[in-house]
Amino acid sequence: MTAIDQTTTKMITPATEPQQANESYVALVWRRFRRSVTGMIGLALVALLFLIAVFANFFAPMDPMETHASFSPPQAISFTDKEGTFGIFPRVYATAETEELDPVTFQPIVGPDYDNPHYLGFFVKGAEYHLFGLIPMDRHFFGATDGQPVHFLGTDKFGRDVLSRAIHGSRISLAIALSVVFIVTVIGTTVGLVSGYFGGTADTWIQRFVEVVLAFPQLPLYLALTSLIPVTAPTHVFLTFVVVVMSALGWAQMSREVRGKSMALSRIDYVRAAIAVGATDRRIIFQHILPNVMSHVIVSVTLHIPSVVLLESFLGFLGFAVKPPLISWGLMLQDTSTYSVIGSYPWILAPVGFVLVTVFAFNALGDGLRDAVDPY
Repeated sequence: MTAIDQTTTKMITPATEPQQANESYVALVWRRFRRSVTGMIGLALVALLFLIAVFANFFAPMDPMETHASFSPPQAISFTDKEGTFGIFPRVYATAETEELDPVTFQPIVGPDYDNPHYLGFFVKGAEYHLFGLIPMDRHFFGATDGQPVHFLGTDKFGRDVLSRAIHGSRISLAIALSVVFIVTVIGTTVGLVSGYFGGTADTWIQRFVEVVLAFPQLPLYLALTSLIPVTAPTHVFLTFVVVVMSALGWAQMSREVRGKSMALSRIDYVRAAIAVGATDRRIIFQHILPNVMSHVIVSVTLHIPSVVLLESFLGFLGFAVKPPLISWGLMLQDTSTYSVIGSYPWILAPVGFVLVTVFAFNALGDGLRDAVDPY
């Protein structure tokens, strides 16, 4: 054999061929998901929302129950003093009442007091709180370095800081949404798997019951059921009841979607092979069919959370979701029930911005996941 033949043989030896590692399903979905700009933006916003909700006491600049001047306007961050000289340190100016009266409310007009600037900084001292209810702390992410109150989004009718209350309200609003979606997912997925796999008479009776649940007019039923609880009932009882009612009326649509997927998968060859070798129905449902419908379930969860957030905000606006002293975005919007208040104090609409960001974040995340898990 010549030197050229030996070199050629060495080049095509299997040991020298490039080895390509097989990507897992999760890695493949993540690689496709990263290409979606809106999906990545939604993922970043969702992560930020959960971070703020978990550490609400740290990110809120003030105590949400602390009161000051009612309907105080937002304090804008400035880099100039009263002469207009530029400075490198950000500041806000304290609010003070002027001698002029508002022509609508006949209240003194509040304006910036340029003689009392409050310089801003990160990790400043403020209202004391307990992190996770255990660790005493007084540091806040952003605020005035001298510990004075600042209102970046103004105050409500009781003089409570709107930004701090909106940050704390994210806990209740997201907790309700996650609790409802978790219950809906568990019940809807289980019912859909059983109905789609067994078929026949069982599927017929289950679907008739699902149709009855879907036929209920949800909004009148929400209002009727929540009004059954006395006003003096504890807040946790009222909150639990709202979660149960939302879950009881929300699982039917999820079960319909999972049922369609299960009916298609139950006719696949590997499922028929598992039946032929004597696998139990429980094993087939939860180890062969469920993993193949999880991608659809995950996408449905991310798209269902915004609808629950909107529903809680609407019911809270009507006074049927959360009661004080708890804080939610819907409860905060009760102050916007009259046009005169909105026209005079538009900053109390700030919770709407939090709701819009949350809905956009989860919808963008859901759209990105739907495109990533779609094999076509």
